[in-house]
Amino acid sequence: MNHTFTFDISTLSAAVPEIFLLSAIVVVLLLDLFLTKTFKQATYYLTQLSLLITGILAFNLINEPQVIIFSGSFILDNMASVFKVFMLGSTMVAMVYTRHYLLQHSLFRGEYFVLVLLSVLGMMVMVSGYSLLTLYLGLEILSLSLYTLIAIARKRAVAIEAALKYFVLGAIASGLLLYGISMIYGISGHLNISEIASFAANANLASREMLILNFGLVFLVIGIAFKLGAVPFHMWVPDVYQGAPTSVTLFLSTVPKIAAVALLVRILVDGLGAMHTYWSDLFMVLAVLSIALGSVVALMQTNIKRMLAYSTISHVGFIMLGFMTGVISGYGAAVFYVLVYVLMSLAAFGMIILLNKKGFEADQISDFKGLSKHSPWFALMMLVIMLSMAGVPPFIGFYSKLFILQQVISAGFVTLAIIVVVFAVISAYYYLQVIKSMYFEKSDNKITITAPMDMKLILSINAVLILVVGIFPDFWMKLSISLF
Repeated sequence: MNHTFTFDISTLSAAVPEIFLLSAIVVVLLLDLFLTKTFKQATYYLTQLSLLITGILAFNLINEPQVIIFSGSFILDNMASVFKVFMLGSTMVAMVYTRHYLLQHSLFRGEYFVLVLLSVLGMMVMVSGYSLLTLYLGLEILSLSLYTLIAIARKRAVAIEAALKYFVLGAIASGLLLYGISMIYGISGHLNISEIASFAANANLASREMLILNFGLVFLVIGIAFKLGAVPFHMWVPDVYQGAPTSVTLFLSTVPKIAAVALLVRILVDGLGAMHTYWSDLFMVLAVLSIALGSVVALMQTNIKRMLAYSTISHVGFIMLGFMTGVISGYGAAVFYVLVYVLMSLAAFGMIILLNKKGFEADQISDFKGLSKHSPWFALMMLVIMLSMAGVPPFIGFYSKLFILQQVISAGFVTLAIIVVVFAVISAYYYLQVIKSMYFEKSDNKITITAPMDMKLILSINAVLILVVGIFPDFWMKLSISLF
């Protein structure tokens, strides 16, 4: 593969959001060094401003003609632009929730914000990566930032333990992914996604070439499944969600899921779409195992962060079902599902942070006891979030599951759809536990909410959107399908 690197200023505009964000990271890092304690809050506002401007730049590139730059390693298309806007918007919301938590737990440090910006940069590179090496580079920028974020509470043994577990398992998964990339490159001679797609679509491949291609495919699926947290590569999810500071868990459980789906689309749909019959079977097994284990094990959890971790594993199973179908409407349903999941997960972890106080983590289901008496509005918001996650109409969580099941049935997997529905009904129980705790159990202590007004307002809007978007789901579904 002989690509000559050319620098064309006219096409460089496709990478303007990434270039601006990288520049902003340098500015935030340097400014934070010289700010006194009185002005430390400026780092937070500068971070939010950087995310906002990057989001506007990415938004302006929506519906622009597809451009491939940097010798075929970077693509700007509608999917990349829309995903970037959602990722940047979600990160801004997460940062609003995060500020209260960081101040309460003495974690308000400049490096936290720099690491968040670096991880967002890694995700943006993943979304626009059009070469296996570019995708891997973006993934490693994201992963290394997250390892450090999880361990940022240096005095908490559980946080250090969670970071080490994630680092060791993440390194193994990255190694497997890289091994898969090397096998694909070794047999095809290409790293560019479109060239790999052309090679995989060749009907005249020898049996030896198909065998090596299949081996590479398996390792790629394992790497992607780990990043998504699918069974049996889910071991890190509950421990990391529980052990990491709640603000980090909030970020980890939401925005990187969009980037992981983008990685899946670039490698498997765009690159190895011709081999769908091979990887769809793997996805079916991973999906069923994830939904089954996530739904059943979550029933036994008393820690709400751990419960939401197993809930995430179950949701990942639904996302994989959409890709298993192998049709554009199925891919669209999976993208719609991940965006809905991010909206719900932001609100759920936002509620946990809302109840946090100095020296107290509201991470047990029992911490929500009697919330309806002390704060009826936020109890109602949590009710909306839990019912949506359980898939109860008219909330958006119901339609995300419905669209996936429609695609599964259309693809002829009726028995699979029935199995999934059974586990979805089982999963409703652990969401109802939280509702029962809020409305039907009395608390010994009065619940006081000390969160700032901006967090209360954004959290309320976040929860209301779960209902509002649920009333008009077709627009968002059509938008998701239009990305392919």
